[in-house]
Amino acid sequence: MSAIVVRVAAQAKLNLHLRVLAREASGFHSLETIFHRIDLADDITIETTSESRSIVVEGAETGRPELNLAFRAAEAFSRHAGWPGGFRIELSKRIPVGAGLGGGSADAGAVLRALNAVAPRRIGAPGLLSLAASLGSDVPFLTSESVMALAWGRGERMLSLPALARHDLLLMTPAFSVSTADAYRWLDEDRARQHASNSMMDYPDSGPGGPEPSLIDAGSLSNWSSILRFARNDFEAPVAARHPEMVDYLARLRGSRSIFAHMTGSGSTIFGVLDSPPDYAKVPEEHRQNVTTTKTSIDVLQPVRVA
Repeated sequence: MSAIVVRVAAQAKLNLHLRVLAREASGFHSLETIFHRIDLADDITIETTSESRSIVVEGAETGRPELNLAFRAAEAFSRHAGWPGGFRIELSKRIPVGAGLGGGSADAGAVLRALNAVAPRRIGAPGLLSLAASLGSDVPFLTSESVMALAWGRGERMLSLPALARHDLLLMTPAFSVSTADAYRWLDEDRARQHASNSMMDYPDSGPGGPEPSLIDAGSLSNWSSILRFARNDFEAPVAARHPEMVDYLARLRGSRSIFAHMTGSGSTIFGVLDSPPDYAKVPEEHRQNVTTTKTSIDVLQPVRVA
């Protein structure tokens, strides 16, 4: 078969709500989260080859090629489907790295969708999502055709939901990044300390192993204001405890034109869903270079075969 070239936009995600539940026997924590795609995206071009496998990344340093999630996703697809024999990936990064926006996971999900779209024999949705789950907890959602979803477990159990009303979005990524491993460790340490002292102010529903799942009514997921009534991010408090400047950043964002403002994922990006165009006067001047404006998504961008 001659070479195939396919392009795809890897859309970032927000966690509108994120609770970290108890640690399972596997050592991983269960999650309860609401994902929503946004328009900020990396650009990916994949060319199939007979044998060689490579990835070229522009716009950010992402480490060793073989550890890149986009590269690993292509390898996983090839093992499962027996195709392609090789590939060349060109990845243009626009999503900040280590920011809680799911950049690496978005790349992996986009690669899985793109290869499946042009494969001689497509993998069914269950098989594709199983591949995605093996790569990370955000990857199943970002491999799916959902703009918004309520997810549990390690992200593999999802309820697809209609996209929320489209709004302008302001993303502020501080100069520091937060590794997911550090965020979980900080949260576990703080929960254990709070439980031992019987002072649950920051973690009011947490025992030593984490909170129980919420009972979320489907009707509360239809608009921004109803989600805001219960939304939280369990990582916000431990990250802010190690990076106190986050408290001021969030206060400024919540005091601006945001109708909804939180940290996404394990940080460090915070986001504001705006009811009017962004007001940069609300952003500290020294941090304006770290601000990105985009919009919440209303659809999932599809792969396009170009050759």
